Amino acid sequence: MRYVAAYCLFALSGKTPTAKDLEKMLGSVGVDCDAEKAKKVVSELDGKDLEELIKEGMSKLGTMPAGGGGGGAAAPAAGGGAAPAKEEAKKEEKKEEPEEESDDDMGFGLFD
Repeated sequence: MRYVAAYCLFALSGKTPTAKDLEKMLGSVGVDCDAEKAKKVVSELDGKDLEELIKEGMSKLGTMPAGGGGGGAAAPAAGGGAAPAKEEAKKEEKKEEPEEESDDDMGFGLFD
């Protein structure tokens, strides 16, 4: 990712970088650079329109599943009907819980 980011910085400046340019840029900020990876990035992006590649990547990113929980957590939320009922039940349960006793009757507080 660091090589692609360095390549993008060069592209924003209007230059087409070489692998040596990427090595120099990354080295200037104290980041190790693998020459083979830098060459690979430069060769893969050589002659391609960077803005078009980014747009294409963003469209693919929209199709990727996101969110944790293994799918089970997302299914009830998609239905819409079951989720509010569960939320209402949780609210009722919270109201029924007995309140904890305060330390007022002891004459002192824990951090006094």
